Amino acid sequence: MPRLNPDATLDCLAKLAAAQAEVKDQTAFFEMAAATAETLIGHKLFTVMAFHEHSMEVERLYSNQPDAYPAGGRKKKRDTAWGQQVLERGEPYIGVCADDIRRHFDDHDVIFRLGLQSILNMPIKVGGRTIGTMNLLHVANSYSDKDLASAQLIAGLMAGHMARGEQRRT
Repeated sequence: MPRLNPDATLDCLAKLAAAQAEVKDQTAFFEMAAATAETLIGHKLFTVMAFHEHSMEVERLYSNQPDAYPAGGRKKKRDTAWGQQVLERGEPYIGVCADDIRRHFDDHDVIFRLGLQSILNMPIKVGGRTIGTMNLLHVANSYSDKDLASAQLIAGLMAGHMARGEQRRT
């Protein structure tokens, strides 16, 4: 995927920052975040998950492919290596092949049917606490460490909408 020049990248992120400040509808903002992630990083599937710390579950709030991955679905992540890394320690996860996805995700058959074999999970954090994840999936070998800075900035811009949604859910 061609990379944008630094000015175009900054402009793309600035537009998302402006939307974060003005857009009230969470779903509309997540659609804008998905478009930004598509432009800067690339994806075929983009989801946003809320983290329920007490039950160690993630709940899907948004999906750009709602037929395959509708909002509302939950996944248990207690005592999993992925949950410890992404949810508890707040570190991103990159998987580049089918084995990486199979190892960490029970719904790997659905993921593979969509032709996806690469994943980037970025924690969405507020005040040092993980409150959700931004998840990008694509064909094999699509993600690497060079994508982390853009993903972290997008996830950081999503934190305000996630925190407001968290307040409404509790």
